[in-house]
Amino acid sequence: MYEISLEKHNFDLQISPHLYTIHSFKYLLDMKDLFPYIGKPITVTKDMCDFNGHMNVNFIKEVFEQGWEFTIRDFGFNDEYFNSGFSSFTLEDNYRFKKEFLLGDQVFPAFRLFNVNKKLFHMIGVLFDKDDVISAMYETVEGHIDMKQRKIVEMDAKRLERVSAIKNAHDLTGTVPYEIRLKIKDL
Repeated sequence: MYEISLEKHNFDLQISPHLYTIHSFKYLLDMKDLFPYIGKPITVTKDMCDFNGHMNVNFIKEVFEQGWEFTIRDFGFNDEYFNSGFSSFTLEDNYRFKKEFLLGDQVFPAFRLFNVNKKLFHMIGVLFDKDDVISAMYETVEGHIDMKQRKIVEMDAKRLERVSAIKNAHDLTGTVPYEIRLKIKDL
């Protein structure tokens, strides 16, 4: 039996001539590793709760909006880019809820770029609870917009290369453990 260590993913591997079997996991997978962009944690306040006693969906959507901070910084969709006549528009969103957040609960948002092509990008996000369990999931498809024409257009080659490199790096973190509902064409 050999001990193999891959950063946080430590496990024992039992090797036979025809079969590789994982014998025991010390860490199966840190779910947060799948989402490289870590948002600001929040604590659910009374103002965020609705008549059902849980965090209202409007506040959940607001937490998911943190994902845009990363596109501004890393994709370069900043004021300079906007002033040059380009932006992005939301074309479709999808939200799913597996567990409610109650008053006083901590919420930990995280995001990743799931796919990109010449005109579109597909971001996904999750909200983790204090035990690192995915409690809510978010997807958005965004169109790259020429603001003069107010039309979806291709990203310039340099920007597409930059965003594609981010997507490829995010792909290396592993496979998302749930169904992705929104789709865009691959490059």
